[in-house]
Amino acid sequence: MIDTVVLTLPVNQFRIMEHGRFTPSSLGLYQPPYYSLGSGYMKCVQNPTPEELRSGMYKPRLTVSKRPMRGGFAVMLKIEFSVPKLVFGNNFDEVTEAEFEPAIKRLYERLYDMGVVVMPAVLRDAPVSAIHYSKNILLTDYSTPQAILTELAKVNLSQRLDLNQTDFRNEGHAVKFRANSYEIICYDKLKDLRKAKTSEKRAIEKDNGVQLHLFERVTLPKPFEVLRMEVRINKRVKLTSLLEKLKYPVPLTFRCLYDPSLAQAVLRHYFAELAAAYTVIPPKPDSWATFAWNFRQAHPKSRASTMLQVAGAICFLNELGERGFREVMRGHGASCWPRLKKKLIELTPSDRRFPAAQIIQKALDEFIPMRVPSQTKNSVDVTQ
Repeated sequence: MIDTVVLTLPVNQFRIMEHGRFTPSSLGLYQPPYYSLGSGYMKCVQNPTPEELRSGMYKPRLTVSKRPMRGGFAVMLKIEFSVPKLVFGNNFDEVTEAEFEPAIKRLYERLYDMGVVVMPAVLRDAPVSAIHYSKNILLTDYSTPQAILTELAKVNLSQRLDLNQTDFRNEGHAVKFRANSYEIICYDKLKDLRKAKTSEKRAIEKDNGVQLHLFERVTLPKPFEVLRMEVRINKRVKLTSLLEKLKYPVPLTFRCLYDPSLAQAVLRHYFAELAAAYTVIPPKPDSWATFAWNFRQAHPKSRASTMLQVAGAICFLNELGERGFREVMRGHGASCWPRLKKKLIELTPSDRRFPAAQIIQKALDEFIPMRVPSQTKNSVDVTQ
Protein backbone atom coordinates (compact mmCIF):
# COMPACT_ATOMS: atom_id res chain seq x y z
CA MET A 1 0.00 0.00 0.00
CA ILE A 2 1.03 3.66 -0.03
CA ASP A 3 2.57 5.14 3.10
CA THR A 4 5.00 8.07 3.09
CA VAL A 5 4.97 10.55 0.21
CA VAL A 6 7.19 13.58 -0.40
CA LEU A 7 5.69 16.29 -2.63
CA THR A 8 7.85 19.14 -3.94
CA LEU A 9 6.16 22.33 -5.15
CA PRO A 10 7.56 25.42 -6.91
CA VAL A 11 6.94 28.84 -5.38
CA ASN A 12 3.99 29.68 -7.65
CA GLN A 13 1.96 26.70 -6.33
CA PHE A 14 1.83 27.58 -2.63
CA ARG A 15 1.43 30.60 -0.38
CA ILE A 16 2.80 31.02 3.14
CA MET A 17 0.45 33.00 5.35
CA GLU A 18 2.39 32.70 8.62
CA HIS A 19 6.16 32.79 8.08
CA GLY A 20 6.78 32.73 11.83
CA ARG A 21 5.58 29.12 12.04
CA PHE A 22 8.83 28.05 10.39
CA THR A 23 12.26 27.75 12.03
CA PRO A 24 13.88 30.06 11.19
CA SER A 25 11.09 32.28 9.91
CA SER A 26 10.61 31.78 6.18
CA LEU A 27 10.16 35.55 5.71
CA GLY A 28 13.92 35.89 5.20
CA LEU A 29 13.60 33.80 2.05
CA TYR A 30 11.19 36.32 0.53
CA GLN A 31 11.98 39.77 1.92
CA PRO A 32 15.12 41.71 2.90
CA PRO A 33 17.18 41.32 4.90
CA TYR A 34 17.54 38.03 3.03
CA TYR A 35 19.20 35.03 4.60
CA SER A 36 22.75 34.41 3.47
CA LEU A 37 23.14 31.51 1.04
CA GLY A 38 26.78 31.04 1.87
CA SER A 39 26.53 27.28 1.38
CA GLY A 40 24.32 27.75 -1.66
CA TYR A 41 21.22 26.61 0.18
CA MET A 42 18.92 27.80 2.96
CA LYS A 43 15.95 25.99 4.47
CA CYS A 44 13.22 26.69 7.01
CA VAL A 45 11.31 23.82 8.60
CA GLN A 46 8.02 23.22 10.38
CA ASN A 47 7.39 19.81 11.90
CA PRO A 48 4.66 18.47 14.15
CA THR A 49 5.57 18.77 17.82
CA PRO A 50 5.69 15.74 20.15
CA GLU A 51 2.76 17.22 22.07
CA GLU A 52 0.65 17.48 18.90
CA LEU A 53 1.42 13.90 17.93
CA ARG A 54 0.64 12.53 21.40
CA SER A 55 -2.69 14.35 21.32
CA GLY A 56 -3.56 12.60 18.04
CA MET A 57 -2.93 15.63 15.81
CA TYR A 58 -0.90 14.35 12.87
CA LYS A 59 0.67 16.98 10.60
CA PRO A 60 3.05 16.78 7.65
CA ARG A 61 6.70 17.82 7.84
CA LEU A 62 7.33 20.99 5.85
CA THR A 63 10.57 22.41 4.44
CA VAL A 64 10.78 25.70 2.54
CA SER A 65 14.11 26.06 0.76
CA LYS A 66 15.87 28.62 -1.40
CA ARG A 67 18.81 27.98 -3.68
CA PRO A 68 20.49 29.81 -6.57
CA MET A 69 19.45 28.96 -10.11
CA ARG A 70 20.15 30.40 -13.53
CA GLY A 71 18.68 33.86 -13.65
CA GLY A 72 17.89 34.14 -9.93
CA PHE A 73 16.72 31.93 -7.07
CA ALA A 74 14.31 29.02 -6.65
CA VAL A 75 12.03 28.75 -3.63
CA MET A 76 10.47 25.31 -3.12
CA LEU A 77 8.13 23.68 -0.60
CA LYS A 78 8.67 20.05 0.38
CA ILE A 79 5.70 18.29 2.02
CA GLU A 80 6.46 14.94 3.67
CA PHE A 81 3.63 12.92 5.21
CA SER A 82 2.31 9.43 5.86
CA VAL A 83 -0.99 8.97 4.05
CA PRO A 84 -2.47 6.41 6.51
CA LYS A 85 -1.41 8.47 9.54
CA LEU A 86 -3.01 11.50 7.95
CA VAL A 87 -6.28 9.66 7.24
CA PHE A 88 -6.50 7.13 10.09
CA GLY A 89 -4.11 8.48 12.71
CA ASN A 90 -1.95 5.34 12.43
CA ASN A 91 -0.25 3.29 9.73
CA PHE A 92 -1.29 -0.15 10.91
CA ASP A 93 -4.44 0.57 8.91
CA GLU A 94 -3.68 0.62 5.19
CA VAL A 95 -5.16 2.99 2.64
CA THR A 96 -6.94 2.05 -0.58
CA GLU A 97 -8.02 4.07 -3.61
CA ALA A 98 -11.09 5.15 -1.64
CA GLU A 99 -8.92 7.20 0.73
CA PHE A 100 -7.29 9.38 -1.94
CA GLU A 101 -9.81 12.24 -1.83
CA PRO A 102 -10.11 12.15 1.99
CA ALA A 103 -6.29 12.35 2.10
CA ILE A 104 -6.31 15.41 -0.20
CA LYS A 105 -8.96 17.11 1.93
CA ARG A 106 -7.15 16.36 5.20
CA LEU A 107 -3.80 17.46 3.77
CA TYR A 108 -5.26 20.77 2.59
CA GLU A 109 -6.74 21.35 6.06
CA ARG A 110 -3.54 20.46 7.91
CA LEU A 111 -1.43 22.71 5.68
CA TYR A 112 -3.88 25.56 6.26
CA ASP A 113 -3.59 25.00 10.01
CA MET A 114 0.19 25.27 9.60
CA GLY A 115 -0.10 28.62 7.83
CA VAL A 116 0.41 27.32 4.28
CA VAL A 117 -2.13 27.36 1.45
CA VAL A 118 -1.95 24.76 -1.31
CA MET A 119 -5.09 24.22 -3.34
CA PRO A 120 -6.48 20.66 -3.56
CA ALA A 121 -6.10 20.63 -7.35
CA VAL A 122 -2.40 21.35 -6.93
CA LEU A 123 -1.99 18.62 -4.32
CA ARG A 124 -3.64 15.99 -6.53
CA ASP A 125 -1.12 16.49 -9.32
CA ALA A 126 1.88 17.56 -7.24
CA PRO A 127 5.27 16.15 -8.32
CA VAL A 128 6.46 13.29 -6.11
CA SER A 129 10.15 13.31 -5.18
CA ALA A 130 10.03 10.24 -2.90
CA ILE A 131 7.49 7.55 -2.04
CA HIS A 132 7.32 4.56 0.33
CA TYR A 133 5.25 1.53 -0.60
CA SER A 134 4.56 -0.94 2.20
CA LYS A 135 2.58 -3.96 3.37
CA ASN A 136 1.62 -4.91 6.92
CA ILE A 137 1.59 -8.70 7.14
CA LEU A 138 -0.57 -10.07 9.92
CA LEU A 139 0.83 -13.25 11.50
CA THR A 140 -1.83 -15.37 13.20
CA ASP A 141 -0.31 -18.85 12.78
CA TYR A 142 2.22 -18.51 15.60
CA SER A 143 4.90 -17.40 13.16
CA THR A 144 7.02 -14.60 14.63
CA PRO A 145 8.60 -11.58 12.94
CA GLN A 146 11.87 -12.47 14.69
CA ALA A 147 12.07 -15.87 12.98
CA ILE A 148 11.25 -14.41 9.58
CA LEU A 149 13.70 -11.53 9.98
CA THR A 150 16.43 -13.99 10.95
CA GLU A 151 15.87 -15.72 7.61
CA LEU A 152 15.79 -12.43 5.71
CA ALA A 153 19.10 -11.43 7.28
CA LYS A 154 20.69 -14.31 5.37
CA VAL A 155 19.83 -12.69 2.05
CA ASN A 156 22.86 -11.41 0.13
CA LEU A 157 21.36 -8.79 -2.16
CA SER A 158 24.62 -6.99 -2.89
CA GLN A 159 25.37 -9.42 -5.69
CA ARG A 160 22.03 -8.83 -7.43
CA LEU A 161 21.12 -5.19 -6.82
CA ASP A 162 23.04 -1.95 -6.36
CA LEU A 163 22.69 -2.21 -2.60
CA ASN A 164 25.71 -1.22 -0.58
CA GLN A 165 24.77 -1.88 3.05
CA THR A 166 22.73 -4.33 5.09
CA ASP A 167 21.70 -3.75 8.70
CA PHE A 168 20.31 -6.29 11.15
CA ARG A 169 19.61 -3.93 13.99
CA ASN A 170 17.87 -3.18 17.27
CA GLU A 171 18.13 -6.69 18.73
CA GLY A 172 17.10 -8.08 15.39
CA HIS A 173 13.75 -6.33 15.05
CA ALA A 174 14.58 -4.91 11.61
CA VAL A 175 16.48 -5.90 8.48
CA LYS A 176 17.39 -3.04 6.18
CA PHE A 177 18.98 -3.23 2.72
CA ARG A 178 20.20 0.22 1.68
CA ALA A 179 21.42 1.95 -1.46
CA ASN A 180 21.86 5.63 -2.23
CA SER A 181 18.49 5.98 -3.92
CA TYR A 182 16.27 3.40 -2.21
CA GLU A 183 15.86 1.06 0.76
CA ILE A 184 14.15 -2.25 1.43
CA ILE A 185 13.14 -2.61 5.07
CA CYS A 186 11.41 -5.44 6.90
CA TYR A 187 10.66 -5.09 10.60
CA ASP A 188 8.57 -6.14 13.56
CA LYS A 189 5.96 -3.40 13.66
CA LEU A 190 4.67 -4.01 17.17
CA LYS A 191 8.18 -4.13 18.58
CA ASP A 192 9.00 -0.91 16.73
CA LEU A 193 6.00 0.73 18.37
CA ARG A 194 7.17 -0.43 21.81
CA LYS A 195 10.65 0.96 21.14
CA ALA A 196 9.14 4.31 20.14
CA LYS A 197 7.53 4.52 23.60
CA THR A 198 11.05 4.47 25.06
CA SER A 199 12.72 6.66 22.44
CA GLU A 200 11.63 7.81 18.99
CA LYS A 201 15.26 7.58 17.88
CA ARG A 202 15.28 3.82 18.44
CA ALA A 203 12.31 3.22 16.14
CA ILE A 204 12.24 2.73 12.37
CA GLU A 205 9.10 4.85 12.03
CA LYS A 206 8.95 8.64 12.24
CA ASP A 207 6.22 10.42 14.19
CA ASN A 208 5.12 7.36 16.13
CA GLY A 209 3.67 9.59 18.84
CA VAL A 210 0.33 9.73 17.05
CA GLN A 211 -0.17 5.95 17.43
CA LEU A 212 1.61 5.13 20.70
CA HIS A 213 -1.64 4.29 22.50
CA LEU A 214 -3.34 2.53 19.59
CA PHE A 215 -3.63 -0.87 21.30
CA GLU A 216 -3.77 0.12 24.95
CA ARG A 217 -7.55 0.02 25.35
CA VAL A 218 -8.31 -3.05 23.27
CA THR A 219 -8.00 -6.79 23.73
CA LEU A 220 -5.87 -8.20 20.94
CA PRO A 221 -6.46 -11.69 19.56
CA LYS A 222 -3.73 -14.22 20.16
CA PRO A 223 -1.50 -14.81 18.33
CA PHE A 224 -1.14 -11.26 16.97
CA GLU A 225 2.10 -10.18 15.28
CA VAL A 226 2.69 -7.76 12.44
CA LEU A 227 5.61 -7.96 10.04
CA ARG A 228 6.03 -4.91 7.81
CA MET A 229 7.80 -4.73 4.46
CA GLU A 230 8.65 -1.33 2.98
CA VAL A 231 10.30 -0.22 -0.23
CA ARG A 232 11.41 3.39 0.08
CA ILE A 233 12.18 5.07 -3.25
CA ASN A 234 14.02 8.25 -2.26
CA LYS A 235 14.97 9.78 -5.62
CA ARG A 236 12.96 10.62 -8.73
CA VAL A 237 15.57 9.16 -11.08
CA LYS A 238 15.29 5.79 -9.32
CA LEU A 239 11.51 6.00 -9.40
CA THR A 240 11.60 6.66 -13.14
CA SER A 241 13.90 3.71 -13.86
CA LEU A 242 11.81 1.41 -11.64
CA LEU A 243 8.58 2.31 -13.44
CA GLU A 244 10.28 1.62 -16.77
CA LYS A 245 11.43 -1.78 -15.53
CA LEU A 246 7.92 -2.62 -14.30
CA LYS A 247 6.43 -1.34 -17.59
CA TYR A 248 4.30 1.11 -15.64
CA PRO A 249 4.55 4.38 -17.62
CA VAL A 250 2.81 6.97 -15.44
CA PRO A 251 3.74 10.56 -14.56
CA LEU A 252 5.48 11.03 -11.21
CA THR A 253 2.52 12.80 -9.62
CA PHE A 254 0.66 12.07 -6.40
CA ARG A 255 -2.53 11.13 -8.26
CA CYS A 256 -0.76 8.64 -10.54
CA LEU A 257 1.56 7.07 -7.97
CA TYR A 258 -1.28 6.67 -5.46
CA ASP A 259 -2.11 3.31 -6.99
CA PRO A 260 -2.44 0.09 -4.94
CA SER A 261 -1.70 -2.05 -8.01
CA LEU A 262 1.56 -0.15 -8.51
CA ALA A 263 2.39 -0.56 -4.81
CA GLN A 264 1.80 -4.30 -5.14
CA ALA A 265 3.98 -4.51 -8.26
CA VAL A 266 6.86 -2.66 -6.57
CA LEU A 267 6.75 -4.82 -3.43
CA ARG A 268 6.48 -8.07 -5.39
CA HIS A 269 9.37 -7.02 -7.63
CA TYR A 270 11.72 -6.42 -4.74
CA PHE A 271 10.58 -9.44 -2.78
CA ALA A 272 11.34 -11.59 -5.83
CA GLU A 273 14.88 -10.19 -5.69
CA LEU A 274 15.08 -11.01 -1.98
CA ALA A 275 13.92 -14.56 -2.56
CA ALA A 276 16.33 -15.07 -5.48
CA ALA A 277 19.26 -13.84 -3.36
CA TYR A 278 18.42 -16.04 -0.37
CA THR A 279 21.16 -18.48 0.56
CA VAL A 280 19.87 -21.98 1.08
CA ILE A 281 20.94 -22.94 4.59
CA PRO A 282 19.75 -26.33 5.83
CA PRO A 283 18.98 -26.32 9.56
CA LYS A 284 21.36 -28.18 11.82
CA PRO A 285 20.27 -31.84 11.74
CA ASP A 286 18.90 -33.49 14.84
CA SER A 287 21.26 -36.35 14.10
CA TRP A 288 24.59 -35.99 12.33
CA ALA A 289 24.51 -39.74 11.70
CA THR A 290 21.31 -39.26 9.70
CA PHE A 291 22.94 -36.34 7.90
CA ALA A 292 25.91 -38.54 6.93
CA TRP A 293 23.57 -41.25 5.64
CA ASN A 294 21.54 -38.77 3.55
CA PHE A 295 24.70 -37.16 2.21
CA ARG A 296 26.12 -40.49 1.06
CA GLN A 297 22.83 -41.32 -0.63
CA ALA A 298 22.78 -37.98 -2.46
CA HIS A 299 26.51 -37.99 -3.29
CA PRO A 300 27.72 -41.60 -3.42
CA LYS A 301 30.99 -40.67 -5.14
CA SER A 302 31.91 -37.78 -2.82
CA ARG A 303 34.86 -37.98 -0.49
CA ALA A 304 34.50 -37.96 3.28
CA SER A 305 36.31 -34.62 3.32
CA THR A 306 33.57 -33.10 1.17
CA MET A 307 30.88 -34.33 3.57
CA LEU A 308 32.80 -32.80 6.49
CA GLN A 309 33.13 -29.51 4.57
CA VAL A 310 29.37 -29.37 4.01
CA ALA A 311 28.66 -30.24 7.66
CA GLY A 312 30.99 -27.48 8.80
CA ALA A 313 29.41 -25.03 6.35
CA ILE A 314 25.95 -25.79 7.79
CA CYS A 315 27.20 -24.97 11.31
CA PHE A 316 28.87 -21.74 10.23
CA LEU A 317 25.96 -20.60 8.06
CA ASN A 318 23.33 -21.18 10.73
CA GLU A 319 25.30 -19.02 13.15
CA LEU A 320 26.80 -16.36 10.84
CA GLY A 321 24.59 -16.22 7.75
CA GLU A 322 26.10 -16.06 4.27
CA ARG A 323 27.86 -12.73 4.64
CA GLY A 324 29.60 -13.80 7.85
CA PHE A 325 30.52 -17.18 6.37
CA ARG A 326 31.94 -15.62 3.21
CA GLU A 327 34.05 -13.35 5.40
CA VAL A 328 35.41 -16.38 7.27
CA MET A 329 36.13 -18.15 3.97
CA ARG A 330 37.84 -15.17 2.36
CA GLY A 331 41.26 -16.20 1.15
CA HIS A 332 40.43 -19.91 0.75
CA GLY A 333 39.71 -19.72 -2.95
CA ALA A 334 36.93 -18.22 -5.05
CA SER A 335 35.47 -21.58 -6.07
CA CYS A 336 35.09 -23.03 -2.56
CA TRP A 337 31.78 -21.35 -1.70
CA PRO A 338 29.98 -22.01 -5.05
CA ARG A 339 30.75 -25.74 -4.76
CA LEU A 340 29.47 -25.92 -1.20
CA LYS A 341 26.37 -23.87 -2.05
CA LYS A 342 25.41 -26.27 -4.84
CA LYS A 343 25.56 -29.24 -2.47
CA LEU A 344 23.56 -27.38 0.19
CA ILE A 345 20.78 -26.76 -2.34
CA GLU A 346 20.73 -30.43 -3.29
CA LEU A 347 20.43 -31.43 0.36
CA THR A 348 17.55 -29.07 1.13
CA PRO A 349 13.92 -29.91 0.18
CA SER A 350 12.41 -27.20 -2.01
CA ASP A 351 9.67 -26.37 0.54
CA ARG A 352 12.30 -25.60 3.19
CA ARG A 353 14.62 -23.42 1.12
CA PHE A 354 13.12 -20.09 2.19
CA PRO A 355 10.56 -20.63 4.99
CA ALA A 356 9.61 -16.94 5.18
CA ALA A 357 8.88 -16.72 1.46
CA GLN A 358 5.52 -18.46 1.57
CA ILE A 359 4.11 -16.16 4.27
CA ILE A 360 5.27 -12.92 2.66
CA GLN A 361 4.50 -13.98 -0.89
CA LYS A 362 0.93 -14.94 0.04
CA ALA A 363 0.33 -11.53 1.65
CA LEU A 364 1.77 -9.68 -1.36
CA ASP A 365 -0.27 -11.76 -3.81
CA GLU A 366 -3.56 -11.28 -1.93
CA PHE A 367 -2.75 -7.65 -1.01
CA ILE A 368 -5.72 -7.24 1.30
CA PRO A 369 -5.62 -3.97 3.32
CA MET A 370 -5.09 -4.45 7.03
CA ARG A 371 -7.70 -2.84 9.26
CA VAL A 372 -7.65 -2.32 13.01
CA PRO A 373 -11.17 -1.64 14.34
CA SER A 374 -11.96 1.25 16.67
CA GLN A 375 -10.26 1.40 20.05
CA THR A 376 -13.66 1.87 21.66
CA LYS A 377 -14.49 -1.81 21.14
CA ASN A 378 -13.84 -4.34 23.86
CA SER A 379 -12.05 -6.68 21.47
CA VAL A 380 -10.22 -6.38 18.18
CA ASP A 381 -11.13 -8.39 15.10
CA VAL A 382 -8.16 -7.55 12.91
CA THR A 383 -8.72 -8.30 9.25
CA GLN A 384 -6.34 -8.55 6.36
